[in-house]
Amino acid sequence: MLRYKRIPLANGAGAIPAVGFGTLIPDASVTKQAVKAALAVGFRHLDCAERYRNEEAVGDAMREAFAEGTVRREDVFVTTKLWNTNHRPERVQPAFQASCQRLQVDYVDCYLIHTPFAFLPGDEQDPRDDRGQVIYDSGVELIETWRALEQLVDSGQCRSIGLSDVTLEKLKEIVAVARIKPAVVQVEAHPYLPEWELFDFCREHGIVLLAFAALGHGMEPNLLDDPVITGIADRVDKTPAQVALAWAAQRGTAFLTTSIRPSRIEENFDISPLPDDAMQQIRDHIGTNIRFNSVVETGVPGFIPRAGSGQGSR
Repeated sequence: MLRYKRIPLANGAGAIPAVGFGTLIPDASVTKQAVKAALAVGFRHLDCAERYRNEEAVGDAMREAFAEGTVRREDVFVTTKLWNTNHRPERVQPAFQASCQRLQVDYVDCYLIHTPFAFLPGDEQDPRDDRGQVIYDSGVELIETWRALEQLVDSGQCRSIGLSDVTLEKLKEIVAVARIKPAVVQVEAHPYLPEWELFDFCREHGIVLLAFAALGHGMEPNLLDDPVITGIADRVDKTPAQVALAWAAQRGTAFLTTSIRPSRIEENFDISPLPDDAMQQIRDHIGTNIRFNSVVETGVPGFIPRAGSGQGSR
């Protein structure tokens, strides 16, 4: 069944579930409940990050789910990410260990460089100058950070490594010189931003493309209102969201979706294969092309909500 599909990692150990649950939720107690609900429904990939500031809550949810027998650790694929202020090689191992500690795990299935941009090293995650501009770190190259990630794989604590929010050009630079090739590349991708060229490059090099914002985050123009998507949804008796997510898994990518509502979490997991002509229709008849998150240009994520702002994403 499509919802249980796993994609083997050519450049890492194991296989990544195609259907993943993103943990970008500002409130820790809400995070914990949402993660427990996701595991109960059947999600087996949790996508985390140091920058989300809620790894402890995810760790608590996993610990309780393991104790209750909902799921076993070996069945859950855990991804987390190195934040921009920790790109210097000497900061990578401590940052990784801190994430493992917060998540309460002995190993991580995949560790991603959150963005290819290095920020001023330090405890302030969003370093800014007097004019409010991000302070970048020119003292480290991305390949140096990558070498430090390769050492994490050598140590056995990290089963695969990858990149997030990266352009095709930057990915090519790393693939050309990497000793351990990226196993996963996480980027914004959905029917309004299919990233076919990047996807083709990833397939050629055995890299799994992991799509975030797989539903466009409900931003305008709203992907879920697209007549092609809604028409297919009516035809196959699924919701527009289920159609967009099925498209992602069926074309060969993995995807992430986030929600705090149990009914929505269940809906997002309950996907079924689409007819071949529907897949072709999405490719041929959706003309809108839009990127909702400019993080690939600045290194500053556009989707990290402030605590108390509510959570409008799926």
